[in-house]
Amino acid sequence: MRSLVKTQNDKEFRKEQRSRRRDERRGIRRERRERVTLLASRWKSGFFNVFFSRFGLIILMIIFQALAMMTIWSFFEELIGNYILVVQTFFEIIVIIALINRPMDNSAKLSWLLLITLIPLAGTLFYVWTSIEMGYGTIKKRLTKITNDSSKLMVQSDAAMKKMESINFESAALGKYLEQYDSTAVFENVSVKYFPLGQDKFLRMLEELEKAEKFIFLEYFIVEEGYMWGRILDVLERKAKSGVEIRVMYDGTCEFSKLPHDYSKRLKNIGIQCRVWERIKPVITSSYNYRDHRKILVIDGKTAFCGGVNLADEYINRVEKFGHWKDTAIMLRGSAVDSFTLMFLQMWNVKTPAKNMEDFSQYFNRYDKSIRAEGCIIPYAESPLNNHKIAERVYTDILYSAKKYVYIMTPYLILDGELTAALRFAAERGVDVKMILPGIPDKKAVWLLAKNQYSYLMEAGVKIYEYVPGFVHSKIFLSDDIKAVVGTINLDYRSLYHHFECAAYMAGTPCIDDIHKDFDKTFEYCELITPEKIKSESILTKLIGAVMRIIAPLL
Repeated sequence: MRSLVKTQNDKEFRKEQRSRRRDERRGIRRERRERVTLLASRWKSGFFNVFFSRFGLIILMIIFQALAMMTIWSFFEELIGNYILVVQTFFEIIVIIALINRPMDNSAKLSWLLLITLIPLAGTLFYVWTSIEMGYGTIKKRLTKITNDSSKLMVQSDAAMKKMESINFESAALGKYLEQYDSTAVFENVSVKYFPLGQDKFLRMLEELEKAEKFIFLEYFIVEEGYMWGRILDVLERKAKSGVEIRVMYDGTCEFSKLPHDYSKRLKNIGIQCRVWERIKPVITSSYNYRDHRKILVIDGKTAFCGGVNLADEYINRVEKFGHWKDTAIMLRGSAVDSFTLMFLQMWNVKTPAKNMEDFSQYFNRYDKSIRAEGCIIPYAESPLNNHKIAERVYTDILYSAKKYVYIMTPYLILDGELTAALRFAAERGVDVKMILPGIPDKKAVWLLAKNQYSYLMEAGVKIYEYVPGFVHSKIFLSDDIKAVVGTINLDYRSLYHHFECAAYMAGTPCIDDIHKDFDKTFEYCELITPEKIKSESILTKLIGAVMRIIAPLL
């Protein structure tokens, strides 16, 4: 009897197990179907949202213009017949001669020549289009005039220059160069606070914004709705209601993926003045090539912030996109704040009619004159209007004048011949050159391009590290415990040639010790790249990097 009961129980147990497994399999299949359906609906929704959005309309309009130009060319090709080939060849030869004689980096020339050789007509037209700066002429002329007219506001103090000479002769020589070609100045008695992470800057920003009494100027490459911008916007709205003048400026690319097209109007409705730098419009123009990559915050003319941190949640590690986000910034108090005020007002007034031009001087000379601090500061701006390549000159000056070491943090490594030569020469003459790059990239193809350059730099003695926890967005140069640069300028063609950028060159400031400590701490989380590791990379990785290297100057 017990045996019969046991057998019956075993049958019921096995039946129950089979039923449970069957339900589990059905549940798994149901989850898969729901996941596929959800993904399909998201893709469909995303596709239609993009296709029927302003972004989709702009893309369609640009494609339409390109097709129209191709149609016109085909019409003339049929009309003129064989003569079109002669005209086209003659045109290409003229363009190539002009390209070779143009004062441009040789690697950029080679990239353009390759493009013109592979796709002669399209490559030639593309080069001509970028060279004539179609659609950018008016902006260029206007900004040049504003810069020239307002440069008189930057007066070089003899005392500050003498102090810089006593700190470091090479830095003083660089200061004289920047005074002449970038309309900036050497400043003394400027207190500088260094922030090793974006969240550190963010917390201090909130504190300083709460102190604002007269005006707040913000100029950022990226502004994105979320926790960080929400907290800042809350303060700005309250300050605007209390009578503080608020101005916000962001780059036009934000409207594609970060903000609604009418966001500037929404800000105006709550009392915040807003301007967008070069909105993307359904018109083919080379002005899209010149982006406002600066990150500037000026409060009452007394405090200024600069660095790599944009106004979006990944920059303060509130959300994770590419692992831990390593970014840095500085806060300045003292006379150097006037320089960042000038940078902001110059960009803000580009679209202001000449007859309505405001008086910049009303926002100057408001800093705390009682501040006493060691060292000197040179705020400087990089502009595609400036043919002197200011940003690259500062970086190469540090490399050529270094005696002991140069430490660098950069998210991208797309070097031209001058920077490559400077890095190699510094290492070859015994300078300890160390570079920290991302361990987790935000742009895979650009990351592979950077890897393509590792071997050539390491061959000369440059030590390259990758930040294992995530993405490095910092833009820092540190040398010999006496010089440092913190700003927005990457080691790539975009920052060095095409973007509006800003930074602060520091000599003898106490915060340089904090920057050194941050490098030492960051190295602990990095992996030193060895020749063996480079050899272990896949053939596909090396191939993609090699191909990307060919078109690097065009990225």
